[in-house]
Amino acid sequence: MTTTDVDLPTAVSQKFPSATPRASLDCPAFNVPATEALSVLRFLRDEQGYDFLMDLTAVDWSAEKSPRFTVVWHLYSSTKHQYVRVAADCVNDAGPAMPTTTVLWAGADWHEREAFDMFGINFEGHPDLRRILMWDGYPYHPLRKEFPLAGRPADFHDPEISAETKTGLISAPMVGGPFVATPGEPMSEAEPRAKDEAWNEQREKPE
Repeated sequence: MTTTDVDLPTAVSQKFPSATPRASLDCPAFNVPATEALSVLRFLRDEQGYDFLMDLTAVDWSAEKSPRFTVVWHLYSSTKHQYVRVAADCVNDAGPAMPTTTVLWAGADWHEREAFDMFGINFEGHPDLRRILMWDGYPYHPLRKEFPLAGRPADFHDPEISAETKTGLISAPMVGGPFVATPGEPMSEAEPRAKDEAWNEQREKPE
């Protein structure tokens, strides 16, 4: 049953004293401990009417920060037509983890797989936690701060791609970049080309 007699920040703080308001210009937002994230999200769903998981993502604040990773959930109430944001820090930076929310929303499945793939966050209890964008065995997490924009060459065991590259190495998530055009060429006729800035062990900085 949805409670409507108190405003959301008050309701959350009364139920979870460890939850703190998070600066936000668009909707109510809270920071919560990872150990209470699932309970807070269940409370928002079952007692506050935030029944739809709009998005689940993560933030890498950089290797110099601790905690380094934060998981963020965006919820929507189909009755109130309002949003709420919940964020929780992953305590273990070496192997960041967070409880799965697939027990609350089936749609969290692919969101959590993407965060696992791109950031390396382990969602404990997920029924099928595996990469969703990169191939199995890819050694990097492309949305981490240290990952270069143009990608890192890595082995991709596909006969067609291996034949095209001759080395079996491709850059991911993109080959080359940024896109450039020849100076003085009319933009209406220009065909953008990728400037190769792929990073590898022998080439630490783009030329």
